Amino acid sequence: MGCFFSKRRKQAKEPQLSAESGDRNAAGDPGTEKPPQYSWDQRAKIDPKDYMFSGIKNETIGRLPGKVAGQQFVIQDCENCNIYIFDHSATITIDDCTGCRIFLGPVKGSVFFRDCKDCKCIVACQQFRTRDCRKMDVFLCCATQPIIESSTGMKFGCFQYYYPELALQLKDAGLSIFNNTWSNIHDFTPISGENNWGLLPEDAVPQDAIPLPTTEELKAVRISTDANKSIIPVTRGQRPKCSEESCLVVFFAGDYTIANARKLIDEMTGKGFFLVQTKEVPMKADDAQRVFQQKASDFIPLLDKGSVIALEFNGDGSIAACHDIVSTVFTSTKVFVSEDKASASREVDNFYNFADMQMGM
Repeated sequence: MGCFFSKRRKQAKEPQLSAESGDRNAAGDPGTEKPPQYSWDQRAKIDPKDYMFSGIKNETIGRLPGKVAGQQFVIQDCENCNIYIFDHSATITIDDCTGCRIFLGPVKGSVFFRDCKDCKCIVACQQFRTRDCRKMDVFLCCATQPIIESSTGMKFGCFQYYYPELALQLKDAGLSIFNNTWSNIHDFTPISGENNWGLLPEDAVPQDAIPLPTTEELKAVRISTDANKSIIPVTRGQRPKCSEESCLVVFFAGDYTIANARKLIDEMTGKGFFLVQTKEVPMKADDAQRVFQQKASDFIPLLDKGSVIALEFNGDGSIAACHDIVSTVFTSTKVFVSEDKASASREVDNFYNFADMQMGM
């Protein structure tokens, strides 16, 4: 169980003191050396029970922001519970749970569901995996490709959630709000002629699956499930595109890159266009050459400042709309925007193929 159950290092035995030396020490002999203090001696003791829900039925339970603080967490043998972890954690395992509704705040490592059934979940994590699960609805943000194994009846939607502490928790967990492969599921154990997983209906909303908490303690968290307020942008993922016209927009690292990207998303979705996918990755000159081609020289000097943020919008007229907004709202910011339908299709493919390779997918 990692750090929870690892044995504390034994402290060195202190030498036996004679009565005489003991008297001198008690009197505060300035020549007496204090025993060395080590960092592991000063850590607060961790009780594994504080980071575990086990064997609970028909209850609403949870942890408030700041109560998990990057530790690992275990949920097991729970039935018909509403479970909320409003904090970031290292890893979370969920075993043998039935009929539960589970919210998991940002997880730096993996979330692993095993032997669970009839559960509904909202999850943000680096890695997502299920084994021997059935009939689960998951609103997901996952930085890497989600994996299911020996699991059936799995349905996935895009994470959409807000509470004031969530943005900082995502940062503490090392998760980018723009890296979300929620719909790119890999099935380790496919069955010929059957689909073990699918996408939730487009009008599915998290609050229908997981109600807002009702206990006085957890009600203190100011939650919104409105897609427009979601910290993580809501994308269409692998749903069929509504138009043959897409537009690639790339923001380069700077003081307001994230805010600028969010502003453009709000402007474009407000006009009825669809956000298909997003990505935040570092680029090199060779990568820029393949994606931006003739315009690469304009943007290569900007790559050393940090990762780029790419957005794909879809809808008839999306290219013209992006140019109009960028030229009027981001007048002092250098932004790449596709010029026409033919080049946009190639640029979208080139960028996201590069990004997937960069992230090992």
